[in-house]
Amino acid sequence: MYASLYQKKLTTAEKAVSAVKEGSLLIYGVFLAEPPAVLEAFAKRLREGDLNKLRIFSSLPTAHAQNTVLATDLVDRVERRAHFVGDVDRGLVYVGLNDYLPSHYHQVPRLISEYMIVDVAATTVSPMDAAGYFSFGVANDFTSTAARCAKYLIVEINENMPRVFGDSLIHISEVDAVVENHLPLLNIPEAPAKPEDEIIGKAISEMIPDGATIQLGWGCLPNAVAAFLENHRDLGIHTEVFCPGISDLIKKGVVTGKKKTLHPRKNIFTVAIGDRDMLRFLDNNPAFESYPVSYTNHPSVIAQNDNMISVNSVLEVDLFGQANAEFMAGRQFSGIGGQLDFVRGAFDAKGGESILAFHATAKGGEISRIVPRLKEGVMVTTPRNDTHFLATEYGVVDLKGKSTRERALAIIDLVHPGFREQLLRAAEDMYII
Repeated sequence: MYASLYQKKLTTAEKAVSAVKEGSLLIYGVFLAEPPAVLEAFAKRLREGDLNKLRIFSSLPTAHAQNTVLATDLVDRVERRAHFVGDVDRGLVYVGLNDYLPSHYHQVPRLISEYMIVDVAATTVSPMDAAGYFSFGVANDFTSTAARCAKYLIVEINENMPRVFGDSLIHISEVDAVVENHLPLLNIPEAPAKPEDEIIGKAISEMIPDGATIQLGWGCLPNAVAAFLENHRDLGIHTEVFCPGISDLIKKGVVTGKKKTLHPRKNIFTVAIGDRDMLRFLDNNPAFESYPVSYTNHPSVIAQNDNMISVNSVLEVDLFGQANAEFMAGRQFSGIGGQLDFVRGAFDAKGGESILAFHATAKGGEISRIVPRLKEGVMVTTPRNDTHFLATEYGVVDLKGKSTRERALAIIDLVHPGFREQLLRAAEDMYII
């Protein structure tokens, strides 16, 4: 029965997008779930003038979007709003050709279901199983919500997309068009670790007790933490992004999830980014469960994990403890993502801690990442009232329970020695100390 329904809905990407009307709002799968054939078909219609206006809501784009609907020759026909800004679209955001939507990550599915009218959703999914279900695979986040809210849903089937358990399934009866395209999923490489990352990673790893449940953000610093956790026992995973560093810990037996108080023995995530070995490890593995970001990142859900340890990166911190993870040179550089979701959720957990890690300097030591006060116009990602632990290559400090004076002195201990004197003077000029 389901095979016949599948065949009835099976079509080409060109025919699938031909039903989309002028000015429609498109939401497509994020990261590795971007549907390349469907996006190329949309770009073709736009370039040929068959479609003159397309609105898009998306997150951090990859090469598939960059080469199709977000290509520079289509900026006058595509109105794009982003939840997160990346290398692909940063320049467009800088000059006002793409728009940024500020929001906590866990709230984005609600924004989609209550504040947007989704005309069409498209995403890459795993092949259909015998019961007629596809899996959202490595991109649940807000993609699953958009798929269920959309007036018209296109799924791009890819045999390389892992089948993932949890709240990660959609039935053939809910789909309007099926496109097959079995390209290898993108391999998004991680930047190599720097010496500072290893120093910070080792220090943070020593703060994580056996049996803790951990969240590691994406990037060099969180992965450096994972590299120093190999001698830990019975760690658990409740994270936003599942990455190779976490996958390696599971394979080595460091992560068992036995001590988790929420979803014991299950590795919980909402998106996954990694190489083909990691994707094969995820495929049809009942130890992994994916949920919408409205669940994984909701602070009240995160807080149900006893001994929850959250590790994220920031760009700069001021002497009040305010952290900026999204603004650089006066412009939107990335986004808030799920940082504050986990900062708040981890601290509210029994025995929980949130850690914000960063290098003390930038540009080869020329610039201090610890400043007297964040500049006017810089957006605060984590407010001073929420900041818990801060970590640089010069140490780790706990800001909770400290006065403004005590905070400033503690933060100055994290500074590169060449900048300490001037920051002490700045603190005096600001009457903090």
